[in-house]
Amino acid sequence: MGSFCMLTRTRCVLRQVLLGPYTAMERTYSLDVSARLLRTEGFVDGRWISAASTFPVSDPATGEELAKVADCGPTEAKLAVDAAYKAFYIWKRYTAKERSALLRKWFDLMTLHKEDLAKLITFESGKPMRESLGEIGYSAAFVEWFSEEARRMYGDIVPSPAKDRKILLLKQPVGVASIITPWNFPSAMITRKVGAALAAGCTVVVKPAEDTPLSALALAELSAEAGIPAGVFNVVPCSREKTPSVGEVLCTDPLVQKVSFTGSTATGKILLKHAAGTVKRVSMELGGNAPFIVFDSADVDKAVAGAMNSKFRNSGQTCVCANRFLVQSGIYDRFTEKLGQAMDAELRLGHGSEPTTTQGPLINVNAAKKVMHQISDAVSQGAKVLRGGKRLEGSFMQPTLLADVTTDMLCTQEETFGPLVPVIRFNTEEEALAIANACHMGLAGYFFSQDISQIWRVAEALEVGMVGVNEGLLSTVESCFGGVKQSGLGSEGSKYGIKEYLDIKYMCFGGLTP
Repeated sequence: MGSFCMLTRTRCVLRQVLLGPYTAMERTYSLDVSARLLRTEGFVDGRWISAASTFPVSDPATGEELAKVADCGPTEAKLAVDAAYKAFYIWKRYTAKERSALLRKWFDLMTLHKEDLAKLITFESGKPMRESLGEIGYSAAFVEWFSEEARRMYGDIVPSPAKDRKILLLKQPVGVASIITPWNFPSAMITRKVGAALAAGCTVVVKPAEDTPLSALALAELSAEAGIPAGVFNVVPCSREKTPSVGEVLCTDPLVQKVSFTGSTATGKILLKHAAGTVKRVSMELGGNAPFIVFDSADVDKAVAGAMNSKFRNSGQTCVCANRFLVQSGIYDRFTEKLGQAMDAELRLGHGSEPTTTQGPLINVNAAKKVMHQISDAVSQGAKVLRGGKRLEGSFMQPTLLADVTTDMLCTQEETFGPLVPVIRFNTEEEALAIANACHMGLAGYFFSQDISQIWRVAEALEVGMVGVNEGLLSTVESCFGGVKQSGLGSEGSKYGIKEYLDIKYMCFGGLTP
């Protein structure tokens, strides 16, 4: 066990910044969590393992180092795959009821330790504490949901065309699953995948994002405390430098039968190529560039509230957050004015542990530079800055509202992953749909309208996997989550999520006496 695991506190310093009049003061922020949940080593075959080297995990709000974590490489990844493969032949023999009970215990432990788990998210990703608590509730809910779905993996008895045969369709776990997750939801993106995999009878090897491994390791500790057998849930943290080699092992090893990835489309394409060599099952939840359309018939106040919820959650760092705002000419000025007022009234920048903070830092300085590049590009082509527009200390970005945006600007062509609202004016429904669908991504889309006919037309016409109608927040464990076009393959959550980890076996029982 690494020496840092025995510590319960680490002290960080941040020059606090607030939206509105700029203020600065020295503050000290402390990560104070249970020692047993602050893990810094890999978790393989039920044991904590070290690696030849470590990599730092830092608080993005302060730049201060939180921990040094084992930098697992291909050797540790292979050990984890082998452990998962061995455990699979034990875990798949557990009854659905037994797997359900263990997942429920894991859910109970996550709920019991929600404060500590939320603190880990806030300090390693920068997310405001109230959002981190929300993520832990969401994360635990996937474990609860799939603990229940474990007992509903029904097969089929199909009427046979022959009198001396019976046709049975059996559902069986695919085997070892590699789970590769992002930093923006470091707990929920794990449980949405792992909950389904374990419920189905699969075993997993998780590679968390290099920015946020502490959340994954805490989940591993709680899974062991819940009684989930050794080797069923493995975690191999690694640095950015070792990510390609570890990812290659997890996507090419012949003992792995399934790869589930959430992240960028560019990385997803690389992993798909790796997985193709051994024809693995894959699930891909990739990038988005969500349109947010406000029609003249919309309730403007509700549209503004929806925009605030959709855009500024996690400082705009979600794959389903609104990225391109299309507002019809009749209400364009009223919408932008009210949205600017809401931004002034509701958004406060600061360290995520501060109770008044609604906007934490972006994950790193490069993320902030990307947002600034999009702003500069838009302004150079005639966009007007109505709010914000500046990068502050470190990776803090002012929430920014741009008017007079056109489709030629980078902020409408690229996924931003930051607190930027570019507003495009349109005149007709057909024009809005043409702009919204002129994109190779198709994850989520939103629109606001009180015209029933228009609601049905637009919902069916939007080329996305998820549609929010008069609603800016649409994620829930009960519904499927996934996109079309280059936004991914497969669905997560809902009753369909577990199907991604199951094979259907046809059994023909012949020679029966008619």
